[in-house]
Amino acid sequence: MSKERFFIAQVGRTVGLRGDLKFHLHTDFPEQFRPGVILQSNRGPLTLSDYNPKRGTVRFEGYESAEAAKVLTNARIYSDEEQTRALCPLKDGEHYWFEIIGAEVYEGSERLGTVAEIQRMLETDYLLIYTDEALKQEGLPKEFLLPYIPRYILSFDATAKRLLVRDAREILEAS
Repeated sequence: MSKERFFIAQVGRTVGLRGDLKFHLHTDFPEQFRPGVILQSNRGPLTLSDYNPKRGTVRFEGYESAEAAKVLTNARIYSDEEQTRALCPLKDGEHYWFEIIGAEVYEGSERLGTVAEIQRMLETDYLLIYTDEALKQEGLPKEFLLPYIPRYILSFDATAKRLLVRDAREILEAS
């Protein structure tokens, strides 16, 4: 059984002569990129030897020259649930995206649908919700976007995978 992987970064072009590469983050957890951490990639496992967030560069063990590092250009870096939990601790009230995806969305006692994915637009995360079948039978759209902000999100129970919202039905009806 293979673990689901999450795309968290992409390696760019080489910079300088020591094997530094541009590093493009696709995660909210840059603190996970520490020397010695073994990262999963589409080129096999890579051991991080240096990460410089100010310059946006990274270096990997065994690729300490520009020539050697070139083979990693465009490599995609992944994590999985276990590694994410180990390297990316959350504060109270925060949740990983993989916990929220698949959650049932309720407004009061009415089931609106299921979170299919999360999309980031500028600084705001939006939940793409697949509308409940009963609501689609009423002629409502098959999916809608709900901003993940306190105005709409009341609570999330990770154990029950249940998201309680308010005023989301209005967004669904207007979609």
